[in-house]
Amino acid sequence: MKQFACFGLDTANQCLLHNGGRVDLPPKPFAVLRYLVENPGRLITHDELLDALWPETYVQPQVLRTYVLELRKLLGDDAGQPRFIQTLPKRGYRFMAGVTDQQDAAAEIRDQEARDELIVGRDDELSFLRTQLRQLAGGQRRVVFVTGEAGIGKTALVDAFCRPLRSSNETRLARGQCLQGIGGKEEYYPVMEALCQLCAGPDGDAACRVLGNRAPAWLALGRDPGAANAPLMRFAPQERTLGDLCGALEELAAEKPLVLVFEDLHWADNATLDLVSALARRRAPAQLLIVATCCALHGAMSDALKGLAQDLVMRRLCVERPLEPLRKIAVNAWLSRELKQETLPTGLAEFVYRRSEGNPLFMNAVMAHLVAQGVLARAGVNGTAHWEQREPYPEMDAGVPDQLARMIDLEIERLSEEEQRLLEAASLMSVAFPAWAVAAALERDAVETEEACDALARRLHFVVRAGLDEMPDGTTSAFYVFAHGLYREVLYRRQAGARRARRHIRIAERLAQLFAGREADVAREIALHFEAAGDHDRAAKALEAAARPAQQAGVC
Repeated sequence: MKQFACFGLDTANQCLLHNGGRVDLPPKPFAVLRYLVENPGRLITHDELLDALWPETYVQPQVLRTYVLELRKLLGDDAGQPRFIQTLPKRGYRFMAGVTDQQDAAAEIRDQEARDELIVGRDDELSFLRTQLRQLAGGQRRVVFVTGEAGIGKTALVDAFCRPLRSSNETRLARGQCLQGIGGKEEYYPVMEALCQLCAGPDGDAACRVLGNRAPAWLALGRDPGAANAPLMRFAPQERTLGDLCGALEELAAEKPLVLVFEDLHWADNATLDLVSALARRRAPAQLLIVATCCALHGAMSDALKGLAQDLVMRRLCVERPLEPLRKIAVNAWLSRELKQETLPTGLAEFVYRRSEGNPLFMNAVMAHLVAQGVLARAGVNGTAHWEQREPYPEMDAGVPDQLARMIDLEIERLSEEEQRLLEAASLMSVAFPAWAVAAALERDAVETEEACDALARRLHFVVRAGLDEMPDGTTSAFYVFAHGLYREVLYRRQAGARRARRHIRIAERLAQLFAGREADVAREIALHFEAAGDHDRAAKALEAAARPAQQAGVC
């Protein structure tokens, strides 16, 4: 079946369909339409069409015009502004509408579903979650925090874990999404979403019955008569107690395993965190598994969540499963899956790996950028179609893909102006930056700046304290790293050129002060800062000063 717009060309039954209804079409006009539909987008000359439909028979070209006019009437097409058949005077015709093969479309859907079933590079993590589920049979409830930086694949992992559970009658599944900005305004937002799913799921009647008996204030008060199994959730705000809800969930988890998933728990309201805490600490046997995704436990999360997570881990009431960046072999497998070809363009896997550092979200953005810039293009047709490299890969410092830059910039804009200034100054160094350099760039007190950087590292997932540097005078200064180099690039480029230049000069001058008498040790670094500021004379003098001792030693 060939599908175009609201029409279908049933080649097996030799008929045309319009919105599913059959349209009478004589054999020859059908043959003309079929040939055009099977060759969309290209010029079909009069001679080609005549040879294809009337081989070894002389037919006047005027016949084609008659058939095309008939087809236009049936299709509701306009020769002046054609949607389907375009006439190219004295040459032939072109079929303009997009054509899909329903069998191919179905196969494409099946292929996509099969790809979705696979999650590249996370076999161990997926196996871990499945093991946690199997161990519920002993009645021991479990809490798992899946942690990692933004875009690392937390949701993809949970999706892969939950997918077979959605169609299983042996497990109940409910998911709630925490939303930024909602947590401080609406208590239990993700809990409500999860309860809605329980009541609307395959066991919705049983869930409503248990909630009605054990926690009536949490129960949906009615059902939407227009939607089967879809409760109209009108939760009463009065007399809702955690004990009632915990009891109801435990009763549901006694009948069969219950999996509760809360995504982005770092945006949850305190009431939702209290529920997680209560469910984790209660001692009654329950086949209950709570899976919560959030940023790394040392990074950007509320004090309430951090305290809860650390306390539960210490008491062995939960486990953290951190997601690391994908390794190069997993990036290679991901590219093969996405491009649907085993043999990749030379150097592609290495470029994507280095540019994304194994972050799946960044990998997607880098690939979209390469396609949009024409670096990668599809060649061949049908069964021979494949992706190939058409342009050189961009330099590693050629900028951040637009989509990714907007995402990172939006994340930075949520910070205070003071925090943004600290991060912009930090980006003047490299992926690793010391607190003294940030203080020098901003002309701030070094101790206060280090305290501010520590506070940032505790709050943000993309800044991590990495250790201490010993200074030439014997003092120490903390240094930090950006979890991903692309954050550093966005922060660097968002600064005005003049402001960035002043800050580079301050860092260079502070370096010279710190290493007075030993400038040659850091001359190259000093020169790089002067050069970045556009002060090429001072950059050259720094390099000359570094070379002078070596020259003198050579003369001796």
